[in-house]
Amino acid sequence: MNTELQKQKFRHMTEDPVEKLVCSMAVPSIISMLVSAFYNMADTFFVGKVSTQATAAIGVVFPYMALIQAVSFFFGHGSGNYISRALGRQETKDAEKMAANGFFSALIFGLLLLTPCFLLMNPLLTGLGATDTILPDARSYFKYILLATPFMMCSLVMNNQMRLQGNARKAMVGISTGAILNIILDPLLIFGLKMGVSGAALATAVSQFTSFLILLHMSGQGDGVKIHWKAFSPSVRAYREIIAGGLPSLCRQGLASIATICLNQAAGFYGDSAIAAFSVVNRITIISSSALLGFGQGFQPVCGFNYGAKLYERVKKAFWFCIRVSTVAMSTLGIFGFIFAESIVRLFRANDPELIRIGAQALRYQSLVFPFLGWVTITNMYLQTTRKTVRASVLSMSRQGIVFIPVLFTAIHFLALKGIQMTQPISDILTFCIAVPFGLSALHEVKEEGKS
Repeated sequence: MNTELQKQKFRHMTEDPVEKLVCSMAVPSIISMLVSAFYNMADTFFVGKVSTQATAAIGVVFPYMALIQAVSFFFGHGSGNYISRALGRQETKDAEKMAANGFFSALIFGLLLLTPCFLLMNPLLTGLGATDTILPDARSYFKYILLATPFMMCSLVMNNQMRLQGNARKAMVGISTGAILNIILDPLLIFGLKMGVSGAALATAVSQFTSFLILLHMSGQGDGVKIHWKAFSPSVRAYREIIAGGLPSLCRQGLASIATICLNQAAGFYGDSAIAAFSVVNRITIISSSALLGFGQGFQPVCGFNYGAKLYERVKKAFWFCIRVSTVAMSTLGIFGFIFAESIVRLFRANDPELIRIGAQALRYQSLVFPFLGWVTITNMYLQTTRKTVRASVLSMSRQGIVFIPVLFTAIHFLALKGIQMTQPISDILTFCIAVPFGLSALHEVKEEGKS
């Protein structure tokens, strides 16, 4: 690590206008998140030309990928949030140790996961929601995703560590290069080599490995924190910090995985088209949430650096700026999604009227609550970065977990299929009601810290 460059970054992060800082950090993160979301959409789009069962297979495997993301974000956010605060305190050695702890812990976990998942593939996929007609395509897709698991996890860890160091452009290059490669490979492998849904999975595996190599090469360049084995020093203290910074992400993504399994099982009662419809809507809404998450990720390093430097007024100013921008942006996307819902869903499976009918209505309901998501997301990132672990974890678990799952089963009981379509919007409104007092109380605490 270049010490002089690191000092320049500290001055930059703690003295430049926070609005300018957030935007400069957010733009590469938004691009990175959107490109990643588009390559997920590309899988769904191209596979949708194969069959409804192939489209549903992607939806079935999605909970596993969400679980992988959950563990990756646990190590990535947990180590990255600590790194951000450590750099704000100008403790670079601690930052290097934490970078190694996060990376190698994820790598070991990913390698340990492979054997049991391969041996238990059929019961695992059935548990994730695969029907007898979906299972063959799900197996074909899942085997390549499994092989890519360790590289996928490490890429996400490095991406988050770079972001939270304020190196969002490097993170963008690594993730986006792999995502663009995936989009190019999808049609070549699916149709050119006639691999079908297996081609989509192989494209994802190759792209993830490419991102892994690029990000590993860039770690430590310039003012970045280098990842190397010698700095790997697992300890109770290190994992306590990873838990404090990463538990909310693990809770959020882990419960999202469980929620998707429940959704697949519930939708399966209404046929393969219903499972495929919710898979399509999930991928579509990921686009909007990815843009929001990318913007929030621009806020996190600004928040972490300034919180570590005890510049609390700058933290609050950045928070309110993000709330204003995200609310306006999500309201605009909500209007667009509501008006063009049917046309958007039709892009993915034009010759399945039942899929289009179910998916378009679900997307309209979801679009109505987009304006609430800005407050929920920014508040959650604020709580997580400032080490308000309990509130951050509860909020993370709410939208697609402790609120979503009870709402799903209650709504199914009273409203059948319409209840499944309305579950996520109702959950979003209830989560917003939780996020408001959480956010306001945390802001008040920072105000009191500034007085002491």
